[in-house]
Amino acid sequence: MTQLGSLGTDQIVFPKLGLEFTIKSVAFTLFGIEVTWYGVLITLGMLLAMIYGFSRMRKFGVDADRAMDGVIAGVIGGVVGARLYYVACRWSEYGGNWKEILNIRNGGLAIYGGVIGALLIGGVVCKLRKVRLLPMLDLAALGFLIGQGIGRWGNFTNHEAFGRNTDSLFGMSSGKIQIWILNNASADSGLVYHQPVHPCFFYESLWCLAGFVLLHIISKKWRKFDGQIFLMYIVWYGFGRFWIEGLRTDSLWIGTLRVSQLVAAISVVVGIVLLCVMFSYVKRMGGDYVLYCNTVESQKLLAEADAKEEAYRQKRASKKAAKTTDVSEETTHVLMSAEEAAELSADTESEPAAEQSDSKETTADITETEASSETEDSDNTEKE
Repeated sequence: MTQLGSLGTDQIVFPKLGLEFTIKSVAFTLFGIEVTWYGVLITLGMLLAMIYGFSRMRKFGVDADRAMDGVIAGVIGGVVGARLYYVACRWSEYGGNWKEILNIRNGGLAIYGGVIGALLIGGVVCKLRKVRLLPMLDLAALGFLIGQGIGRWGNFTNHEAFGRNTDSLFGMSSGKIQIWILNNASADSGLVYHQPVHPCFFYESLWCLAGFVLLHIISKKWRKFDGQIFLMYIVWYGFGRFWIEGLRTDSLWIGTLRVSQLVAAISVVVGIVLLCVMFSYVKRMGGDYVLYCNTVESQKLLAEADAKEEAYRQKRASKKAAKTTDVSEETTHVLMSAEEAAELSADTESEPAAEQSDSKETTADITETEASSETEDSDNTEKE
């Protein structure tokens, strides 16, 4: 087994891979509040899941505008459910301490609680907004895998979600992990602080991302009934989580049972049974079974959404055209005013010149008159 010396608090090493990092849990400080990488990565996972989900809603026959409220409610329900699930399983640590119960910046979110909360709250809002639940569950499943695959790296930045000692290629350790083992591991746990441990967060991230790729392909080519992708998600994630949870040292427990292993096992069994029942039902129905995206109801709702969107675009175009016309008229008015001012200025400049010309002509006339008068006087004098 690889032996490690004492590591710095924020130092993370993968000895077999020759990798070493210094990872602080705090990403940055905003207005005096520390924002952790855990929160940043969880948020990133949610955003990418939402972007993917909205990009594919039409393929599932769902109007994105109607579904928006359900998605937002699902995100809120997911965060609340994940925290309540975690706190409930560790009530001895959090009981009565509301400040710590509400503090999620340092971790403490349980994925199964998040899934349950998202389904309950999001499902109720979808019902109120008249959005079909089964197609939304299929989209949500794909989104869950994206969010979980990325969000698990928040555990990496928190130096948590690790497993037993291992000498495998991916074995890792950190200063914080060593401190946790020294302070929390019991004598019979078998954990040794100066040896690498399983990076369970990494295993689960890979499992979720691989599941996303697989179910994404299935959803495009082999989706036979609404709800199929969600049931496959339950089975896929349950298999991986049951195995990975068995490696972890920081599991949530109820008595002598690991909570997540119990939930995972139940999920796998229920999911497989429901998949068999639904595949058998669809086979019996034959051509009579229609995916929601191909129903008259779905196509009508999407057509109404398209008409609403087109009306909105035309309204915006009309406003833009009116605004352009106003600007054009104002510009024309300004140009005309400028031309009038130029003409007035030209007239003003020409008046003195005209007056001066008239003055010269008058002077010339007077001079000619005087000259003529003098000539007449001279002639008169000569005659005399």
